[in-house]
Amino acid sequence: MATRHTRGRNKRLLTYLWVAVLALVTIVLIYKEQTAVLYILATLGVTAILLVVAFADLSTSAVGAGDSTPAK
Repeated sequence: MATRHTRGRNKRLLTYLWVAVLALVTIVLIYKEQTAVLYILATLGVTAILLVVAFADLSTSAVGAGDSTPAK
């Protein structure tokens, strides 16, 4: 049980680290006025998100409590 809690905390810390690093890179690029690089990174980021959504297999996801099928 403790290992599951530790894994969750480590995963959260890693996520915060990624956010901090990306924010720092963005601030440095804005400060150095590297708008071309920012445009490229923004385009690649949006493309990555669109690919994740496009390849998501939504048909096999578990049906939750919000199921809209009518009761018999």
